[in-house]
Amino acid sequence: MQRAADAVVAFALAAISVGSLLVRDDPSWGANRPVAVLLALASTVPVAWRSQWPIAAAVIVSAANGGCMIAAAPHQAAFQPFVALVLVAYSLGSNTTGRAVVLAPAASLAFLAGLGGIAISRGQDSGNVVPSTVWLVATWFVGRLMRRWRRRAAELEDLTHRLDAQRELQAQAAVAVERARIARELHDVIAHNVSMMVVQAGAAARVLEGNQQDVRTALDAIEGTGRQTVDEMRRLIGVVRSDDGLALSPQPTLRDLERLIANVRDAGLPVELRVEGSPVPLPPGIDLSAYRIVQEALTNALKHAGRAHATVVVRYERGAVEVEVTDDGEGPGTDTGTGHGLVGMRERVALWGGELEAGRRAGGGFEIRARLPVGA
Repeated sequence: MQRAADAVVAFALAAISVGSLLVRDDPSWGANRPVAVLLALASTVPVAWRSQWPIAAAVIVSAANGGCMIAAAPHQAAFQPFVALVLVAYSLGSNTTGRAVVLAPAASLAFLAGLGGIAISRGQDSGNVVPSTVWLVATWFVGRLMRRWRRRAAELEDLTHRLDAQRELQAQAAVAVERARIARELHDVIAHNVSMMVVQAGAAARVLEGNQQDVRTALDAIEGTGRQTVDEMRRLIGVVRSDDGLALSPQPTLRDLERLIANVRDAGLPVELRVEGSPVPLPPGIDLSAYRIVQEALTNALKHAGRAHATVVVRYERGAVEVEVTDDGEGPGTDTGTGHGLVGMRERVALWGGELEAGRRAGGGFEIRARLPVGA
């Protein structure tokens, strides 16, 4: 895109310059028309490659500008070559590195000054020397500023890409951690249920009347398989368990919400609990997940809501249980799902094929609603 724009500008400058020579006698180009056409092309065409080869363009345009001043003396030289000179001065500032940043423009100015001195000695007015020099130096300085700005913009873009990649890795790590946590909790729930099956099978075998060898054999198989399953689950969960000290702690359920809410109130967040519908026994995994969702939502409200109060609603419906946590705070709530708390909620809801809604409320505050199907 830049090269195409430079080519268009070079063509326009060259066309204007050569056109003015062909239409009429222009003293600003000198009396010798063939030499004037050559100088017009030499001082404008190199603009087309000023971005790709800025030093070469600057050398040619500077020499041609000096030749234009000498050829036009005692008249003022044409304006188009000076426009081209300003453009290549900008390119020297924006597209050069190392020692060439200073040496190239300094050499061009010195060479141009030498040729300009010859033109002045031949009667050309010296009044434009200072303004022209100021223009060239200022344009070069602007080019340097633009180079720094582009470099800074590229660094920021690269940093943004790195932060996005890091954020993605953190989100993936959060999902993995939360899944491991869910696995540990479900292990405790499932291990308890399987243990109860083992106990019931053993008890049934002891109270079984008569021989009934087939039934007794089946009960012994159930008991043996159940014990083996519990042992294998214990070894499996050892791969992901890092809190073995909590293995014997009973997993909480929605019946423990009063104690959780009391702790949150003591921490400084007023919370109201409402239960809608008739409480029914829930599968242990769903009961635990619903509790954890309320716990995480209240933790987020405690961290981000500020001076606010929260409401927890547990809604028992036909074939589902719904938990809703709202607050009226002004904290920086987010509904993007990138926070670790929301990651855990989404993982738990997805585990049971439920639905989760999280976002800001229309009247202010934040709302989290999770619906978990029962018996799906």
